[in-house]
Amino acid sequence: MEKMKQSLLDEALGLEEEEEISTSRVFLIEDCVETSGDFVLHHLMKRALSSTDRTGGGGVLLFVALAHPFSHYDRILRKLGCNLIMLRDNNRFVFFNMLKLDCPDGDGTHTIEGGAVELYGRIQKAVEISTSNGCNKGCITIMIDDISLLEIAAHGSANHILNFVHYCHTLTTEMDCSLVMLNHSDIYSSMESPGLILPLEYLADVIIKAEPLATGLATDVHGQLTVAKNGTANEHGRLSYWTRNFHFKVKENNVEYFYPGSRT
Repeated sequence: MEKMKQSLLDEALGLEEEEEISTSRVFLIEDCVETSGDFVLHHLMKRALSSTDRTGGGGVLLFVALAHPFSHYDRILRKLGCNLIMLRDNNRFVFFNMLKLDCPDGDGTHTIEGGAVELYGRIQKAVEISTSNGCNKGCITIMIDDISLLEIAAHGSANHILNFVHYCHTLTTEMDCSLVMLNHSDIYSSMESPGLILPLEYLADVIIKAEPLATGLATDVHGQLTVAKNGTANEHGRLSYWTRNFHFKVKENNVEYFYPGSRT
């Protein structure tokens, strides 16, 4: 696997001085139809798989796929220098194929809540197996590639999905895992009271927003990233955020990050 090179994104995430994704943290990636945030997810996938524990062992990535099959991620990560098939065979990449996930209610064979609990049980078991195999538990990352599709599978039951996310969040503290989620923020734009977006933002330690340029399309700039890191509560009890903004351009095998105005 190719060694990770530092970027403005790594620096904004606080990864400039260490390989692994920081433990016991929740990362939320938000994107929109005009600007996909998939490239951030791919970057964090490689970052998680490039991590090493104190004994020199590799990190473990538990990937819940609701948007794309294994072949899709294998093709993309190969361009980034990762062989997911080899990592899967070595138990460092655990792929949960949830493309056909459905959590029926009513007269269904199992309830929405039961379907979410069953999925969490599989994730928890995989974490326990990875830990028992001698992997440093601080190098285990759980990723969900599309929370909005999880909500669709649950037939719009945001409460049960939030319960599932909270189940996964307990692993970040109990087992020193990291949790990374991708969500499409623009699907809630027409809702007066979005059920998922605000609770997820409150839960997240780091929010990464991929947005189009305010000035419109450009040939050498594909969009802008805003990285907001959860800070401490102020005197009114509200959380403060440290933010950083920069532009990006997605290429065939990598992504360029640069500050606004640094290119002519």
